[in-house]
Amino acid sequence: MPARMQAAATSAASRALDLFDVDDCRAIAGHIKTEFDRRYGVGWQCVVGASFGCFFTHSSGTFIYFSLERLTFLLFKAAPVAFATSCDSSAVS
Repeated sequence: MPARMQAAATSAASRALDLFDVDDCRAIAGHIKTEFDRRYGVGWQCVVGASFGCFFTHSSGTFIYFSLERLTFLLFKAAPVAFATSCDSSAVS
C-alpha cells in the first residue's frame, strides 16, 4: 500500500477509536471500510480485533496490517485473482 494510503488508514483507525468503544470492533471496522470505499472506490474489507487469523486474496498495493492501541487492523481491497495472504494477529507487535 502506498505511504499516503497507509497514513489514511492509520488516521481512519484513530478517528474510529475516538468515535466508538474500543470493544466495538465491528463498528470500528465498518467506519474504516466506509471511509476507504468513499475515498478509493468500493471493494474494501476491514477486520479489527485483538486476535484473529485470516487468509484472503487482495489487489496488489492495497494491503495494510497494523496495530493501534490494543487492537490489530487489517485493511485490503478484495481481488478476484493474484495475491493470497495469510495473517495471524498474535504475531503483530
